[in-house]
Amino acid sequence: MPSPGGGAPTLTAPAEGFRRPAPQPRPTDVFADRLLAVLSGQRPVHCMLRHTVGRAYDELAWLAERGPLRARGTRPVVRDIGYYEPRPGAIEAFARIGAGEQLRAMAFRLEQGPDLRWRCTAVELGGPRMPRADDD
Repeated sequence: MPSPGGGAPTLTAPAEGFRRPAPQPRPTDVFADRLLAVLSGQRPVHCMLRHTVGRAYDELAWLAERGPLRARGTRPVVRDIGYYEPRPGAIEAFARIGAGEQLRAMAFRLEQGPDLRWRCTAVELGGPRMPRADDD
């Protein structure tokens, strides 16, 4: 920035306390990590109570009971995430989960509530699915 007298540019210090806001992670990234932590046995299922709605908590508990993403020696990590927005306020996502040489897929659906918080409404892994009750 040129100085008012036309001389050398002057540098201005940023305003005290000014900080650029930290980028917010996408809801798909947050939920992929949360679901992986539960399905790999790193976190208990009940930590997802306020982050799920409908059958999603039951599906997650049923899956976690079977320990599908537990790996010996290598801690599973989210390698990649993809998603599709079928409508505003809804996201259908998949995550590739890696543990050593093993690669698994996880699919989940997120919906944004009236309070603007994202919640998981469905979760699936390859393999057997939770049996459905007759009234579903």
